[in-house]
Amino acid sequence: MIIETKYSGPTEINPDNIIQFDQGLPSFEDEKAFVLLPFSDEPGPFYILQSTVTPGLAFAVMTPFSFFPDYEVKLSDQLLETLDITNEQDVALFTVLTLKETIEESTANLRGPIVINTARKKGKQIVLNDSGYETKHSLKQPAASGKKEG
Repeated sequence: MIIETKYSGPTEINPDNIIQFDQGLPSFEDEKAFVLLPFSDEPGPFYILQSTVTPGLAFAVMTPFSFFPDYEVKLSDQLLETLDITNEQDVALFTVLTLKETIEESTANLRGPIVINTARKKGKQIVLNDSGYETKHSLKQPAASGKKEG
C-alpha cells in the first residue's frame, strides 16, 4: 500500500502496520489510522507518526527513555482494556516532539504520551495530569546521575 507522507512523499507501507486510534488524537479526533515511520535511515529513538489518510498530518515522536531514562507512566486498568493490552512486552511508549533548529532546543511532551499495543496495533494518547511532567521538557542529554530533568 502506498500513502502520501508529509516528509517523504509517496511511501510504501505494510497495511498490517497501521495503528488504529479509535478516538483519534487530541485536536485530530477524525484521524484514526497512523503508521510509524523511521525518522531517518539511521537507527534511533526518533520516528514520524504519519496519518495514512491526510498527507500533511505527521508528528515527530520518540521513545523517551534515551533522553529520560527515569520516565515512568502508570497505565490504568481502563487503558489496558481499551487497548487490549495483556502483555507488558506489547506496550510501546512515545512522546510527541516540538522540533526546533537544534536538538537541544527541541522539547518532548512527557505529560501526553502515546501508548501503543504493538501486537494489536491499537493506540491512544493519554494525559498524565498528576505526574509532575510538563508538555515541554528539553531534550538535553540527562546528567550522569540519571535524574530526569524538568
